[in-house]
Amino acid sequence: MGLDGDGIKVESCESKGKKKKKEKEEKEGVEDTGCWIKLRFIGSCISSKSKVDSSISSISTICENKSKNDTSKDQPIAQVISSTTTSNAESNSSTSKLEEELRVSSRLRKFTFNDLKLATRNFRPESLLGEGGFGCVFKGWIEENGTAPVKPGTGLTVAVKTLNHDGLQGHKEWLAEVNYLSDLIHQNLVNLIGYCIEDDQRLLVYEFMPRGSLENHLFRRSLPLPWSIRMKIALGAAKGLAFLHEEAERPVIYRDFKTSNILLDADYNAKLSDFGLAKDGPEGDKTHVSTRVMGTYGYAAPEYVMTGHLTSKSDVYSFGVVLLEMITGRRSMDKNRPNGEHNLVEWARPQLGERRRFYRLIDPRLEGHFSIKGAQKAAQLAARCLSRDPKVRPMMSEVVEALKPLPSLKDMASSSYYFQTMQADRVGFSPNTKDGLRTQRSFSRNGQLPPRSLSIPNGSHASPHHYQFPQNSPKPKPDGKS
Repeated sequence: MGLDGDGIKVESCESKGKKKKKEKEEKEGVEDTGCWIKLRFIGSCISSKSKVDSSISSISTICENKSKNDTSKDQPIAQVISSTTTSNAESNSSTSKLEEELRVSSRLRKFTFNDLKLATRNFRPESLLGEGGFGCVFKGWIEENGTAPVKPGTGLTVAVKTLNHDGLQGHKEWLAEVNYLSDLIHQNLVNLIGYCIEDDQRLLVYEFMPRGSLENHLFRRSLPLPWSIRMKIALGAAKGLAFLHEEAERPVIYRDFKTSNILLDADYNAKLSDFGLAKDGPEGDKTHVSTRVMGTYGYAAPEYVMTGHLTSKSDVYSFGVVLLEMITGRRSMDKNRPNGEHNLVEWARPQLGERRRFYRLIDPRLEGHFSIKGAQKAAQLAARCLSRDPKVRPMMSEVVEALKPLPSLKDMASSSYYFQTMQADRVGFSPNTKDGLRTQRSFSRNGQLPPRSLSIPNGSHASPHHYQFPQNSPKPKPDGKS
């Protein structure tokens, strides 16, 4: 699911009984159906137990080496190892039996393991795009309309996701990914091209997303993502959620909306990826779906965490968190920040409704290059999405309508006297003093603040389609459009 980290602590079934009381307190309201994984951080790719070809072991080695220096601030809410993940009988089941579990659309291509091995140049390190709880993801090249591998740089570029048999996610999540994405077609959902089931090997083949994840652009680039592009991405991601909630044949709750699961194409169009935690929404007279609490700390709606009752408004809350991350340039959870600022929502909530304090929310790396009206409207929208009462949160179609005008607004804060005064106060100058006047004249000349540092957590968080980018910041076009 785009998850990674330092390590995991797995409690055996035998030890589970001894800690029953503690688990009950930690997971109250959640049904016990297996051995709990306890995570201080999110799991990394661990050595694979491939039985098809010894060369596949290189996949795990590559991921393990890559993850040694990786840390993540995304901590998963309690997850369960399903029996399908660890059962020897399941791993030895025939290909035909596995395929019976799939509701596969005829549009999906069926690949052989050898096809994908050759397409990724033998899963070599240079082809690695990223890793997550599911496994490692590699860049590959296949025929435009077929399954055969082709020479790198030709044909169709794809991202090949491998299932790590010892990882956090297993067959159940793999099935969910295939079954949802084989049915759901939308411009703001990542396109699943095909799959591979061969003995115990399970791989998925997606369209390649050249600009990686939103998480990478917000928190790992040396230069900030321009405001208009942030709003374009927010709009695209909102359209994806609105489709799932209100337009799909069967309502779907995404359940894992976060920056690392929002992928970007060459034009910064946002597409939702990773449907392993997705659930069918309530239908008929049902108000919610009761399920295990799964997701990522900092993004999950509080009522869902407390009760296990899942609704589309849980996704709306998560969208509000991501929108707040785009506005502030801060992570949803960051323990490297001062006390009182670890949780983004708790820190920002008191400032969302106050005009003077509102400017303190804006990502300082933007240096005034953002629309005042757009930022105010985005903050108001985030506040609505983050309402403690889920009934007050807007529907995603309402969110889409609210966001539509924001990417093209051009009232830049850098030319606003009020913003300049606020910034002068922020850095300790008074506009009524000589120094303050000199500071304001400096703003008028260049419309910018001196560069400001931003605390960014060490390490990297791997997104399924992530790779290293050149250190250039995308620039909005003169007309304000991305």
